[in-house]
Amino acid sequence: MRRMRYDEPAAVAFRAGRHVPADGLAHWRAAVARHLAPRPGMALLDLGAGTGWWAQLFTAWYGVQVVAVEPSAAMRARARAPRLVAGRADALPLAAGSLDAAWLSTVVHHLADLPAAAAELRRVLRPGAPVLLRSVFAGRADQITLLRFFPEAIRLVDDTYPQAATVRAVFAADGFTAAAGEAVTQVSAPSLAAVLDGLDRDAHTPLRLIDDDAYAAGLTRLRTAATATGPVIDTMDLLVLR
Repeated sequence: MRRMRYDEPAAVAFRAGRHVPADGLAHWRAAVARHLAPRPGMALLDLGAGTGWWAQLFTAWYGVQVVAVEPSAAMRARARAPRLVAGRADALPLAAGSLDAAWLSTVVHHLADLPAAAAELRRVLRPGAPVLLRSVFAGRADQITLLRFFPEAIRLVDDTYPQAATVRAVFAADGFTAAAGEAVTQVSAPSLAAVLDGLDRDAHTPLRLIDDDAYAAGLTRLRTAATATGPVIDTMDLLVLR
């Protein structure tokens, strides 16, 4: 089920505060390259592209042709992507068999109809093309440093986000098999102080969905801890389906 409405405040906050610095994504660059096997002329779908950060990175990193699909008009208005189109996961405005891969970053928990999305991905992808899902799955939210200060947000993720096994099962119904699954680390920020300084509740689905008292208590915990030094290293999951 879609977790939040990506309206103007959310789009502004997302653009300002949700992008991990590119130099903190070395492990993601390597992991995606292993499973994507990029080549000149490859056409890749960035589904739920938001403001186009990953579309820009994939173009720069691998030289592939990225088609960014995003349903939110507010997000699209702030997006920078080589090719950006309006569309939903359950009704992709793309030709059958026209794409060599698909990328979904922190998207799967927003999909109102995951089986329909899987069927659409099967339709638009060429046979054997990979679907790469970067996500926080249920039971894994404590790997995100920011969320550790908001235990109610971790419980919300654990209670309502899909498990990796559920996603695999849904995609299996459309002929996808799980090709790989791994945990990938990233340097999300130079310090907790930087996280606190750039924090906008509107940019984070779990923080928007907890109540105000829980958010205020977590913010107090984060302020107390923000004197710590050292980079903020998080782990997210990469699920690859073919």
